Amino acid sequence: MAKKLESLQDLYVEELRDLYSAENQLVKALPKMAKSASAEELRAAFELHLEQTKVHAERLEQIFEKLGEKASGKTCKAMEGLVEEGQELIKEKPEASVLDAGLISAAQRVEHYEIAGYGSVRTYAKQLGRQDEAKILQTTLDEEGETDKKLTQLAERLINAQAV
Repeated sequence: MAKKLESLQDLYVEELRDLYSAENQLVKALPKMAKSASAEELRAAFELHLEQTKVHAERLEQIFEKLGEKASGKTCKAMEGLVEEGQELIKEKPEASVLDAGLISAAQRVEHYEIAGYGSVRTYAKQLGRQDEAKILQTTLDEEGETDKKLTQLAERLINAQAV
């Protein structure tokens, strides 16, 4: 059973664990997405984001170390669902450009979930007076936003035009 949340500090740690689980799930899912992409630019974007995702997980580990807390102990059910939806799309084997468009959509759902999560924990860190952690979380939040923008550009420029 999960620890009872009695303070903003407790919520902060729980939300960090959720994000840590989400990042680790993505480390496993992104190679499958890259392999399934037909557009070379999309494949490269997934591979780059895989490397960023590994760094995001390492940053969270640094924060847990500062907090004296374990990183594990929570499974991000939302990310499980988002990853599962992406896997279902791949299994349907649509036409290549349609699959690429769907992979971008799935990836953007993931990014939006992460943006919401990192925005919240960054705010909690600030409110708890943990400015160093807030800066680390802001860096990741900025990178997640950049990835979302790149995916939008790919969709508009390359993928969706081919899928039509």
